[in-house]
Amino acid sequence: MADATLNTPVIPAVRSAGYWQNVGARLVRDKTAMAAASVLLLLLLAAIFAPLVAPMDPLEGRLINRLKPIGTEGHLLGTDELGRDMLSRLIWGGRLSLLMGVTPVVLAFIIGSAIGIIAGYAGGWTNTLIMRTVDVFYAFPSVLLAVALSGALGAGLGNALLSLTVVFIPPIARVAESVTTRLRSSDFIEAARASGAGAFTIVRVHVLGNVLGPIFVYATSLIAVSMILASGLSFLGLGVRPPNPEWGLMLNTLRTAIYVQPWVAALPGAMIFLVSISFNLLSDGLRSAMEVRQ
Repeated sequence: MADATLNTPVIPAVRSAGYWQNVGARLVRDKTAMAAASVLLLLLLAAIFAPLVAPMDPLEGRLINRLKPIGTEGHLLGTDELGRDMLSRLIWGGRLSLLMGVTPVVLAFIIGSAIGIIAGYAGGWTNTLIMRTVDVFYAFPSVLLAVALSGALGAGLGNALLSLTVVFIPPIARVAESVTTRLRSSDFIEAARASGAGAFTIVRVHVLGNVLGPIFVYATSLIAVSMILASGLSFLGLGVRPPNPEWGLMLNTLRTAIYVQPWVAALPGAMIFLVSISFNLLSDGLRSAMEVRQ
């Protein structure tokens, strides 16, 4: 009698898609998030290739052409108070504006995640000492803290980036500590301890991969806040210095022209709003894509 197993068809093993592959697939299906990502990518490319894209020198202007309206021949988006081309200044301004929005969050993500993970995994008096120190910064509103630090350090791009980084470290550290504390008592962490793995190995192999996702999603939502705060610092004269184009600084210099050319004066604010809402929509889409229950 022939072995029945010889006639049994062989079914090849199908490897299930990984977690991040599923996240990417769900994110791509989110039309709102993809539209926001497309807008951000377009603005980023325009900023990177500003020398090729901008029609004119952003620092060159003629007073005879000052405050030309939108649609003026040779100046698609008009001119500013010194006769400089607004389209060129908006494109070049995206470099500093995006830099001031993303860089502090990236630095705060690295530092705050490290602080929060150490506090959450260690627990006990280490957690208390670190997190109570972090809580001191919560006594100050973020705007007031950023202005105070920038005022103490002095105006300039580097000091503004440092101030914003300090502002964003506490909230990211708080999220990292909360996620790590919940994860510390998980069964697979206990199994790793029982197998003799050291604290550094457990954190590197088991903790990081599970906590960086939620922290990253939260950090992306702070980019919009960082851009608004950075624009506010430039508006107050504590960030980028003129004549360098930056959206917050441009908004400050054009505020006196709001009654003469309101649409031209509102353009930097519109760019700040567009980038901020795009980052928020992309962050919401990423958060939904990482939801395990989906």
